[in-house]
Amino acid sequence: MWYVSPSEEEIQRQRAIQDSIQAAQEQVELPDQVESPTPITPEEIQPETQTVTEDDSLVKSLAQQEKLARFGLFAPSSEGSDDEFRVETDLYIATFQSKGGQIKSLELKEYKTYDQAPLILFDEEAELEYIFQLHSGQLISTSDLYFSPQDLPRSTLEDGSTTLIMRASSSDPSKYVDISYDLTAGSYEVDVAVDLVGMADVVDLKRNDIVLNWEMVAQVKEKSKEREMERSGIFYRYKDEQREYLSEGKEDEEELEAKVNWVAFKQNFFSVVALHPEGFISSNSMVSHAPAEEEENTMKYNAELTLPVEFTPDPHIAYSIYAGPNKYSILKAYDNEMDRIIDLGWGIFGWMNKWLVIPIFNFLSRFISSYGVIILILTVVIKMLLFPLTYKNYLSSAKMRALKPEIDELNKKFENEKDPMKKQQATMSLYKRSGVNPAAGCLPMLVQMPILYAMFRFFPASIELRQEPFLWADDLSSYDSILDLPFEIPLYGDHISLFTLLMALSTFLYT
Repeated sequence: MWYVSPSEEEIQRQRAIQDSIQAAQEQVELPDQVESPTPITPEEIQPETQTVTEDDSLVKSLAQQEKLARFGLFAPSSEGSDDEFRVETDLYIATFQSKGGQIKSLELKEYKTYDQAPLILFDEEAELEYIFQLHSGQLISTSDLYFSPQDLPRSTLEDGSTTLIMRASSSDPSKYVDISYDLTAGSYEVDVAVDLVGMADVVDLKRNDIVLNWEMVAQVKEKSKEREMERSGIFYRYKDEQREYLSEGKEDEEELEAKVNWVAFKQNFFSVVALHPEGFISSNSMVSHAPAEEEENTMKYNAELTLPVEFTPDPHIAYSIYAGPNKYSILKAYDNEMDRIIDLGWGIFGWMNKWLVIPIFNFLSRFISSYGVIILILTVVIKMLLFPLTYKNYLSSAKMRALKPEIDELNKKFENEKDPMKKQQATMSLYKRSGVNPAAGCLPMLVQMPILYAMFRFFPASIELRQEPFLWADDLSSYDSILDLPFEIPLYGDHISLFTLLMALSTFLYT
């Protein structure tokens, strides 16, 4: 502000101009009955008009100086028209905008929201900007610049691949910023490259890094906003280590302590992931998220990542963006723990899902189209695999019931015995003579628990079940309801689930 502010002489000159204009207007606008002392002729007003024209030029000159002070050699790209460019593949529709040269919105074509609206992974509320500093001191953000497409590709991509290049020009034709997007049919991944062409001596990379500031707001996509938020958050992986995550559904943040291979903004069944094989630099990098206040949104995400820069010979940045479903087979193919974005349970429960439940589920999916039937068959198969353990449990329970009269007799016999060891020895002797192991009923249950709990974790996390109907249920990934109550019962909810009632009944009869 100090740099572009007018000098005292310019202020006095502008003040004199305004006073002259005001005096002229007052004389011209005098009422008819008031005689003007000296009529003003056009010849006399001409010098003032010329002064006003000079003032307009001064204002434009000051505005230009302000742009130069703010954007340096990128002043020509500081203004323009905010146009949109659409590229459609077989999997998604990506809309790019000239302001910032970034993806404005991305719609997945194979999926819909719960109310059958287009599923938008992110929209204009998202921000993907690159920040760097020039040697002349200006801090440049690509979100403030206007980009123009170079050799705009065809709008519909059914096969093969295409590249969209967005360019921000400078006052020097040999110096510009290119943001390139490589889109490939059949893939949810977009390769992104940022090239600072001819700017190796212009950008200050010794004192300041190039930073990716990434913000996104997720919209409600599922039947239950609360359940969706409970499974939404930021996941990331330190280079060559295990994946980490922030507390899902709650406000949380973390400063990154080392290089990270990827950072994911997870939205229950969908994610937007920034990937770099060598890792984003840990310096000045952080991630954070918080619940959104708006009713139509779930979570607000933010990541500030320091980008590794290559010199070839100009500054060059390359990374990828995955924007698609949290499907185990797709994420597993990356072989970098991205599949652990999906909550399959910790420890042994996750292993049971990966090596038992998911293989059986995928095998049945090849032959059966109804996921409700697949769940039913999968449950029966798991029960059959567990039957030897279940049978031992039943047999042990039956033997214990058969021994109950004799155990009751021992309890009466040693009722007044002061030494409890004698009673215990007599009971164990009875078990030994009868060939009964009192722990035999517990051990099979302990073995079954990991498998049953693994299934409990798998079904709500499986995108294959999302919006799949079965009998009266319209979405197997969420709760079923045969009656929506006009009020909410504390600790219960506002609907009646027939699956829950049948489970309670079958458990009672089974027992």
